[in-house]
Amino acid sequence: MNIVITGSLGNIGRPLTKELLQKGHSLTVISSRAGRKAEIEKLGARAAIGTIQDADFLTKTLTGADIVYLMEAWEGIGSMFDKDLDFVSAFHQIGNNYKKAVEQSGVRRIVHLSSIGAHTDKGTGSLLVHHRVENILKELPDDVSIKFMRPVGFYTNIFRQLQNIKTSRALIQSYGGDQKEPWVSPLDIAATIVEEMEKPFEGRTVHYIASEEVSPNEVAQTIGEAIGQPDLKVSVIPGEQIHEGMLSAGMNEWIANGFVAMQTAQENGSLYEDYYRHKPVLGKVKLADFAKEFAQVYHQQTK
Repeated sequence: MNIVITGSLGNIGRPLTKELLQKGHSLTVISSRAGRKAEIEKLGARAAIGTIQDADFLTKTLTGADIVYLMEAWEGIGSMFDKDLDFVSAFHQIGNNYKKAVEQSGVRRIVHLSSIGAHTDKGTGSLLVHHRVENILKELPDDVSIKFMRPVGFYTNIFRQLQNIKTSRALIQSYGGDQKEPWVSPLDIAATIVEEMEKPFEGRTVHYIASEEVSPNEVAQTIGEAIGQPDLKVSVIPGEQIHEGMLSAGMNEWIANGFVAMQTAQENGSLYEDYYRHKPVLGKVKLADFAKEFAQVYHQQTK
């Protein structure tokens, strides 16, 4: 099949590109960085250098595709420390660009990388934008089939705790305890997307993706053992304190507000209500596997 993917060669894009090529598909990878062109072509894919903020570029690139993989990369929109950036409007624009490009290119099969929390417009903090992009894509003609992929929290988000571990010997967040919550590896996301691309498309479907369900205390224990800090714990501080710290660091206020609201939804379980109603088969990559990768990065940075 002729497949076009957005997201360049990121945590999901790289393994997705490799697996699709290994399966014999013809692949075009969209990247906003010209420096990625040679790397993409070396893997055996065609590079389309441009931005998803450009609807005309998207239309041209998507034309002739059997399937397109659409995602919105936060880092591609702008810095979370840009206090003037309107993330909601930026996501809305990208969603409409995708819609326009699909309509004008004639694409009829879409795999859209959305997110946990996209089932609702209430109480999910910054994840609200994924709900809105899903709704924009749902406005496409009925003969456009869409698979909405909703991964849970990425293991790689734990890298954000590196500095806290170094300075405080703790994972710092607004909740802790033994209540399990789902996590996912980008490798399992890529594998699931490939699997769904090769299955029939019909109508609009939702697919949650998760690798393992573990509690905050289990995360601390597993990461701690991997880095040689078996006493690593979760340090729970009020959401207001986290919020103040993010603002003091210069973070965009909408991002800070959204992060704290999202952690509240994680703590009370509301974020996962729809996930548990449609719980998927868990993937292959477990937290212990990721912990080895985390440990390598941690020890490199603490030499």
